[in-house]
Amino acid sequence: MGWPQVEPTTSHLTYLIVSVFLIAYALYSELIRNRLHLSEPPLATLVGIIFGPRGIGILNPESWGWQDDISQEFTRIIVGVQVFATAIELPKRWLSRHWRSVAMMLGPVMIFGWLASALIVYLILKTKFTTALIIGACLTPTDPVLSASVLGEAKFSQRIPKRLRHLLSAESGCNDGISFPLLYAGLLAVTKPTAGDAVKDWFLDVIIWQCLIGTGIGVLIGIAANKLLKLCEKNGYIQDFTLFVFYFLLAIFCIGVGSTLGSDDFLVAFGAGTAFAWDGWFTEKTEKVKLPNVIDLLLNSTFFVYFGAIVPWEQFTGQMNAWKLLACLVLILLLRRIPIVLVTHRWIPDVGNYREALFSGHFGPIGVGALFLAIEARARLETGTSDPLPHPPEHSPYKAAIDTVWPVICFVVIGSIMVHGSSAMVMSVVGHFTRPKKERAPLIGGETERLYGMVNGNDVASLASEDSES
Repeated sequence: MGWPQVEPTTSHLTYLIVSVFLIAYALYSELIRNRLHLSEPPLATLVGIIFGPRGIGILNPESWGWQDDISQEFTRIIVGVQVFATAIELPKRWLSRHWRSVAMMLGPVMIFGWLASALIVYLILKTKFTTALIIGACLTPTDPVLSASVLGEAKFSQRIPKRLRHLLSAESGCNDGISFPLLYAGLLAVTKPTAGDAVKDWFLDVIIWQCLIGTGIGVLIGIAANKLLKLCEKNGYIQDFTLFVFYFLLAIFCIGVGSTLGSDDFLVAFGAGTAFAWDGWFTEKTEKVKLPNVIDLLLNSTFFVYFGAIVPWEQFTGQMNAWKLLACLVLILLLRRIPIVLVTHRWIPDVGNYREALFSGHFGPIGVGALFLAIEARARLETGTSDPLPHPPEHSPYKAAIDTVWPVICFVVIGSIMVHGSSAMVMSVVGHFTRPKKERAPLIGGETERLYGMVNGNDVASLASEDSES
């Protein structure tokens, strides 16, 4: 006898799977984050893979009618909100004191990472160099979502000097938007008939309109929102709970403004967040409410479950076989940032020594931002606009590039999620067993002192001063 009341549809089962994962993570969050030193992205991605089409088969977004356009908007919201939140979390006027470090990370470090990633893809996968430049640009930015999951409130992050945490957070907030000029350099080289046309469009449309004017619009939004919120709070027009979610709503507004105007969404969001929190007033008002942690758990973790379910496993074959992709992944993680940060760290004031440079170079996770840029690249190649087709077209003059970008980016993102998501655990365990027995914590990896010591007494004093200032 059947049970007609029971309706285990895929959507109903999806609600169960996602909610059970989030409930389990919430119940054991202290154990997972502060004892095992694991973050939620790799766990959420594994859930998506296990229950996805290549696993149990319950989570299958394509069967729901979700295509590239849904993935594009999902990633846009995730990155935009996280970029805005990153700017909010920085200490007041932080960029005015640390702009030299940020400029080095957004200049030489990013450009080197772009070219290094492109060269690796070009040599191993035998793509056209312009295609490799597009893929390299997608892989260049450090992901604010993955960064927040490691640099947030976990005990491991408290062992990293504040100035280093703030630098890596600020970099991850800026460089998703800064990657657009690199991405469009490759796209315009492919799609424009002459170099002159490509340079003109790159400078006027990308540099001036998308980046400079987009950032300016964001700053104006942030200043206006700050003044308006202060006025309403002063006159008792606003309730406390709306004060706490105001920044989330403002982030969505910035994404809407940027996407509507065809500007750089992420620079609009970061510029607005920086200007909005510049004087520290909003941070002081909401310092006891960990709203970013709530958003991380609900929004970001849900996305990584979704990503795990849409990974294009069937495309990791043929010319792009798994071994070539694995070689690309290993070389990109080793060479994309570590060499250039080691070489240039003496000109990055917030990086104190080679050990900190090694950590900063390693900690360049590739995640949601790369997925957004990959879909943006495909859309431009498919339709000439920011609107992607539901599926890659059968016939296109750019078919080779279209078919290559998405699977390569997805493979590298999976690898980065697993490597960077488990880095805190590996570092804690290795650090535990390399210490003399008398200096080890009772629990493996349970040490609480700084992860990296400074070179000499002056540096220790300088570090203490920076931490108290931050």
